Amino acid sequence: MDIKKILISQSEPLNKTPYTALEEKYGISIEFKPLFLIEPLTSREFRAQRINLPDYTAIVFSARHTIDAYFKLCEELRVKVPDTMKYFCTTEAVAMYLQKHIVYRKRKIFFGNGSPQSILTQIGTKHKGEKFLITTAGSGHADAITRLFEDAGLDFSAAAFVKSVPQDFSKIDLHDYDMVVFYNPADVKSLKENYPDFTPGDIKFVTYGKQIVNAMQEAGLPIEIQGPTPEAPSVARAIDLYLASKK
Repeated sequence: MDIKKILISQSEPLNKTPYTALEEKYGISIEFKPLFLIEPLTSREFRAQRINLPDYTAIVFSARHTIDAYFKLCEELRVKVPDTMKYFCTTEAVAMYLQKHIVYRKRKIFFGNGSPQSILTQIGTKHKGEKFLITTAGSGHADAITRLFEDAGLDFSAAAFVKSVPQDFSKIDLHDYDMVVFYNPADVKSLKENYPDFTPGDIKFVTYGKQIVNAMQEAGLPIEIQGPTPEAPSVARAIDLYLASKK
C-alpha cells in the first residue's frame, strides 16, 4: 500500500480513538495541522455589514465559533442580549455550547438534527413571526439555510461573524504526505497562498463537505475520496474503507 503518512487539516481532536485505530490497523502515521484559523470579526469589520444587533429577536447558529464571536461582538458594541432572545441551532451540540454564555432554557433554545431543513421544523408556525439573524462564516451550509428562509417567507438577515485566516505553512512540504484531508474552501485558499505554483503530484486528496468539492475543482485539484457518504459518514471511516480496498 502506498499510503503511509496522512495530513488532516484540523486541530487535533479530543477523541483521537478512530485515528489511533487506523494507525494501528494499517501501520500509518496521521498528523493534524490546521491550514487556516477561524477568527472573530472585529467590531469595525462587523459594522461594515450594517447589521443592528438589537433589531433581532431570534438568532440562528450552526457552529460554536460563531456563538463565541456573537457574544464577543455584543460585549464590544455594548449590546445587551435580551432575556427574550430565541436561539435556533443546527445541532444539539451547538445548542449546548450556549451554556458558556447564557443560562440554558429549553423554552428559548431549539435545535435540529444537523440539516438546514430541521431549523425550519423547529421554527414551525409558533416562531415564524420572529426577526431572525443567521450567523454565517461564509459556508455553503449557511447559504442553504438562507435559501430555505427566503422560500418560507421569514423575516431575516444574514451576517458574517468570523473570518478564515490562512496560516503560514510554507515550511511544510505537502509532498511529504501521501494523503491530505481538506474540510473547508479556506484550506484550498491557504494552500494557494502558501504555494502559488502547487502541483498535487501523487498526493491523494480527501474532501469532506460539498463546498470544499467546488473549491477543489476550481483549483484543479483531484479528489481521491469524497465524503460524507452513507457508507462513510466520517473521515476516519472513509479512510478506513479506502485503505482496506488497497490491501
